[in-house]
Amino acid sequence: MSLLSNNVIPGNHGKVFETNVVDNYDLQRIKNDLLLVDGIKDVLIDAQKFPKEFTVHTTKLVAIKEIEAVVLHLGFHAIERALFKL
Repeated sequence: MSLLSNNVIPGNHGKVFETNVVDNYDLQRIKNDLLLVDGIKDVLIDAQKFPKEFTVHTTKLVAIKEIEAVVLHLGFHAIERALFKL
């Protein structure tokens, strides 16, 4: 595992996660809870895709496991998508 595969790095691209959430209310709950994590500055939700996706942007390194734990605590799953192409 590497720095890029274990963390969300600061920048414009962020990290995309897929989730098993069905309801938009639950997506908003995920967004609100993730914004409380130190280092997360923005969470963009794409509710039009299936499965639903959200993108996390950070101001510092944030562990993917930390993001997954927040979502799991709400009763859902968050699975990171593949690394971005350089």
